[in-house]
Amino acid sequence: MYYRIIRNDIRNSKASTLTTMIFVAAAAMLVSLSAILIVNLTGAIDTLMTRAKTPHFVQMHSGELDRERLKAFAEQNDKVSAWQILEFLNVEGARIAIDGRPLTDSVQDNGFSMQSAQFDYLLDLDGKVITVRDGEIYVPVSYLKDGSAKVGSIVQVEGTSLTVAGFLRDSQMNSLLASSKRFLVSPHDYVAILPFGSTEYLIEFRLKDLSTLSAFEADYTAAGLEANGPAITYTLFRILNAISDGLMIGVILLASVLVVIIAFLCIRFTLLATMESDYREIGVMKAIGLRVSDLRKIYLAKYAAIAAVGSLLGYALSFVFRGLLLENIRLYMGESGHALLAPVCGMIGIALVFLTIVAYVNRVLKRFRRISAVEAIRFGVSQDRPAGAGRWTLSGNRLLNTNVLLGIKDVLARKGLYITLLVVLILSSFIMIVPQNLYNTISSRSFITYMGIGDSDLRLDIQQTSGIPHKAAEIARAMEQDAAVTRQAVLTTRALKVRLDNGLEERIKVELGDHSVFPVAYSEGRGPQHADEIALSAVNAKELALKSGDTMTLVVDGEARKLTVCGIYSDVTNGGKTAKAVFTTDSAEAMWSTIYAKLADSSLTGSKVSEYAERFSYAKVSDIHEYVRQTFGSTISAAGKAAWTAIAVVLVINILITLLFMRMLVAKDRYSIAVLKSLGFRNSDLTAQYYTRSIVILLAGTLLGTLLANTLGQSLAGAVISSFGASTFRFVVNPLSAYVLCPLMMLGSVLIATIIGASGIGRIQISGNIKE
Repeated sequence: MYYRIIRNDIRNSKASTLTTMIFVAAAAMLVSLSAILIVNLTGAIDTLMTRAKTPHFVQMHSGELDRERLKAFAEQNDKVSAWQILEFLNVEGARIAIDGRPLTDSVQDNGFSMQSAQFDYLLDLDGKVITVRDGEIYVPVSYLKDGSAKVGSIVQVEGTSLTVAGFLRDSQMNSLLASSKRFLVSPHDYVAILPFGSTEYLIEFRLKDLSTLSAFEADYTAAGLEANGPAITYTLFRILNAISDGLMIGVILLASVLVVIIAFLCIRFTLLATMESDYREIGVMKAIGLRVSDLRKIYLAKYAAIAAVGSLLGYALSFVFRGLLLENIRLYMGESGHALLAPVCGMIGIALVFLTIVAYVNRVLKRFRRISAVEAIRFGVSQDRPAGAGRWTLSGNRLLNTNVLLGIKDVLARKGLYITLLVVLILSSFIMIVPQNLYNTISSRSFITYMGIGDSDLRLDIQQTSGIPHKAAEIARAMEQDAAVTRQAVLTTRALKVRLDNGLEERIKVELGDHSVFPVAYSEGRGPQHADEIALSAVNAKELALKSGDTMTLVVDGEARKLTVCGIYSDVTNGGKTAKAVFTTDSAEAMWSTIYAKLADSSLTGSKVSEYAERFSYAKVSDIHEYVRQTFGSTISAAGKAAWTAIAVVLVINILITLLFMRMLVAKDRYSIAVLKSLGFRNSDLTAQYYTRSIVILLAGTLLGTLLANTLGQSLAGAVISSFGASTFRFVVNPLSAYVLCPLMMLGSVLIATIIGASGIGRIQISGNIKE
């Protein structure tokens, strides 16, 4: 019986059934894709880091190294399972050429390593530990991605030529956000190119228990061991590996939640419209003694069937698209090792979608209890009294066209009917604008200020060399005499000890200099302006349990100095653990210096990069825009694709929902349309009334959607951005896109659907419908 009822009902409402099924399928597909991608991303990261045996704690260090002291510390510390010291030969990009093209423009610290003996292995694209032979070189997989190298390419380092035998995955430095990239060569070739670079040491530890990582960090600092460089932990390696693809998954997850909500609204709307059209029949069935539970089963069976077919269709579609979305994860991290778990999680996702829809439909069907059999048989329609348009009368109208007034009056009188379309348009506007704003924010040049980097044209880094302060001063003097440079700032980082409340001391990296010239964005407070102030990165503030206005004790020049925390900022550089202050000291060796410069004419940036790179060979000179492009390029690209995909999806949603809504509205209003025609209203007048209704709802939906996108959307996007290390941010809005193009596209899609949906007005006959 249920089969015949479902079949006949679907035949009589093909459009609404198809539209509902499409939305259920889209929601199921996105939920399934999100589950599959999350399982694959986490699994791929776990597999990569497990096979590579990623160190739990890495202290980078340049300068003298006391191996015996490090050995004694590792042997005496009961938390250490294994330890090693790897060499990383940092070579200037200009000295490295791939197929004749030097890496001069690369903002990465490109260096050479030998394969590790114990852990921190470099893996090939099959996930195996690489054994490299003399004359061969394995290149970071990012150079395969951007097309810089292929198998068989020749890499030249000064006079040494090496053939690319393959590409490597590096569990530490795979991400473009990692500022260094390791090339793998044999020990023999490493010795050959050793004179052309500077050696940096990776002091690496694996712990017996990862939960003791914080305690181990404190032990390392307390021991006063080598620390002339950033320290990075296992947790940060995981975050760096997950960021780019995690952003894409976050956007898909957000879209899936919104599409699920729209699917529910669509189901609610079609269900209520069906109940309205079947009003008299429902009354008859109740009158002859059919129980409400039996009536609910009839309707529930149809929507359960639609939800089941839609969910299975969405599940199948998720397999069609997952290959494309998994391509980047597989390239950078390999297979997840969860070949069976991912489809199972996808199936669980669509099962949740199915069960939620069935529960929702069952809840809506409780309205049957409120339907009076007598009233339904007598009137054939619900007798809900319209309200809210009493002040809008034709006799009192002096401003609006009659058709426009009647259109607005109908919206106000039947608010409950139009609320579904309004909510859909609010969500559509939200889905369209938030990814656009997110993309504009990430791709804007001011975004780097949320990442702990000043907004400038040039960035010069001096590290792994002697006399860093003198060399930085030399460059500063040259810039002062350069008319093309309008402003500059020299920031020197030193490792200073902070005294904790429990009496222990930890070491933090403090960037000293004038931070007002190229300020970063502060989530709390402001930058340091006085000698007794210090600003902390969000990670440091969290670990030290400090907030803006608190005080902390820093050991400067051998004396304890009380400093007030004046601000908190985000930082993804140097492990995210930094601080900023303006006082001067020579009590600790300079770890590195960074020089920012702003040019009078930004178009000269390329020539100035070449000029300063040639003049000051000890400094790494970067075009800040090129730095952002190479560091965040793939992330910006992923956000851009997600934004344009969201627009396409929204336009389709708008057309389908509005078309469905208009057709049902015209069918529902056929009696009133016939009455208006009998009073002399032409088809064009009635069509204008329906256009007015759509435009009124569209304007309200776009306005509220834009408002939500810039408030709630900013908070949601902030949760995604926080995965980058940025603790807070504000949207960078492109007014042309957000306030002109997006509303115009919304308007166009809604009007197209309204024109098609209202086309049936002309076919409604006066005699047939008034007679009815």
